[in-house]
Amino acid sequence: MLVGVNIPDSWLGEAESALGCKVGKIPFLYLGLPIGGHPRRLVFWEPVVSRLKNRLSGWKSQFLSFGGRLVLLKSVLTSLLVYALSFFKAPS
Repeated sequence: MLVGVNIPDSWLGEAESALGCKVGKIPFLYLGLPIGGHPRRLVFWEPVVSRLKNRLSGWKSQFLSFGGRLVLLKSVLTSLLVYALSFFKAPS
Protein backbone atom coordinates (compact mmCIF):
# COMPACT_ATOMS: atom_id res chain seq x y z
CA MET A 1 0.00 0.00 0.00
CA LEU A 2 1.29 3.44 -0.92
CA VAL A 3 0.36 6.40 1.30
CA GLY A 4 1.40 9.92 0.39
CA VAL A 5 1.61 12.98 2.59
CA ASN A 6 1.60 16.39 0.84
CA ILE A 7 1.93 14.65 -2.55
CA PRO A 8 -0.43 15.34 -5.47
CA ASP A 9 -2.94 12.60 -6.30
CA SER A 10 -1.71 12.51 -9.89
CA TRP A 11 1.79 11.53 -8.74
CA LEU A 12 0.38 8.86 -6.43
CA GLY A 13 -1.65 7.45 -9.33
CA GLU A 14 1.45 7.20 -11.51
CA ALA A 15 3.44 5.58 -8.71
CA GLU A 16 0.57 3.16 -8.07
CA SER A 17 0.55 1.97 -11.67
CA ALA A 18 4.35 1.75 -11.86
CA LEU A 19 4.74 -0.17 -8.59
CA GLY A 20 1.60 -2.28 -8.93
CA CYS A 21 0.19 -1.48 -5.50
CA LYS A 22 -2.84 0.26 -3.99
CA VAL A 23 -3.05 3.84 -2.76
CA GLY A 24 -4.11 4.08 0.88
CA LYS A 25 -5.38 6.91 3.02
CA ILE A 26 -4.45 8.09 6.49
CA PRO A 27 -5.32 6.75 9.13
CA PHE A 28 -4.41 3.10 8.50
CA LEU A 29 -3.25 0.08 10.47
CA TYR A 30 0.36 -1.11 10.36
CA LEU A 31 1.16 -4.32 12.27
CA GLY A 32 -1.99 -3.84 14.32
CA LEU A 33 -1.24 -0.27 15.38
CA PRO A 34 -3.16 2.71 14.03
CA ILE A 35 -0.98 5.17 12.11
CA GLY A 36 -2.01 8.75 11.45
CA GLY A 37 -4.42 9.36 14.28
CA HIS A 38 -4.09 11.25 17.55
CA PRO A 39 -2.31 8.92 20.04
CA ARG A 40 -3.42 10.85 23.12
CA ARG A 41 -7.09 10.09 22.54
CA LEU A 42 -8.68 7.00 24.01
CA VAL A 43 -10.52 6.21 20.77
CA PHE A 44 -7.13 5.89 19.05
CA TRP A 45 -6.17 2.89 21.23
CA GLU A 46 -9.55 1.07 21.24
CA PRO A 47 -8.67 -1.28 18.33
CA VAL A 48 -5.41 -2.26 20.04
CA VAL A 49 -7.09 -2.91 23.39
CA SER A 50 -9.95 -4.89 21.84
CA ARG A 51 -7.51 -7.01 19.82
CA LEU A 52 -5.51 -7.75 22.98
CA LYS A 53 -8.69 -8.69 24.84
CA ASN A 54 -9.79 -11.01 22.04
CA ARG A 55 -6.45 -12.83 21.99
CA LEU A 56 -6.36 -13.26 25.76
CA SER A 57 -10.01 -14.32 26.04
CA GLY A 58 -9.61 -17.08 23.43
CA TRP A 59 -6.75 -18.60 25.39
CA LYS A 60 -8.58 -18.27 28.73
CA SER A 61 -5.31 -18.91 30.63
CA GLN A 62 -6.35 -22.44 31.51
CA PHE A 63 -2.92 -23.67 32.52
CA LEU A 64 -1.53 -20.73 34.53
CA SER A 65 -1.95 -19.72 38.12
CA PHE A 66 -3.10 -16.24 39.03
CA GLY A 67 0.51 -15.09 39.51
CA GLY A 68 1.49 -16.56 36.16
CA ARG A 69 -1.34 -14.69 34.45
CA LEU A 70 -0.20 -11.42 36.04
CA VAL A 71 3.38 -11.94 34.84
CA LEU A 72 2.19 -12.75 31.32
CA LEU A 73 -0.13 -9.75 31.18
CA LYS A 74 2.57 -7.37 32.46
CA SER A 75 5.09 -8.60 29.90
CA VAL A 76 2.61 -8.24 27.03
CA LEU A 77 1.60 -4.73 28.08
CA THR A 78 5.24 -3.66 28.56
CA SER A 79 6.30 -4.89 25.16
CA LEU A 80 3.26 -3.24 23.55
CA LEU A 81 4.29 0.13 25.00
CA VAL A 82 7.86 -0.21 23.72
CA TYR A 83 6.55 -1.23 20.30
CA ALA A 84 4.12 1.70 20.19
CA LEU A 85 6.78 4.21 21.26
CA SER A 86 8.91 3.17 18.31
CA PHE A 87 6.23 4.70 16.05
CA PHE A 88 5.26 7.85 17.90
CA LYS A 89 7.19 10.75 19.33
CA ALA A 90 7.35 10.39 23.10
CA PRO A 91 5.99 13.32 25.10
CA SER A 92 8.66 15.41 26.81
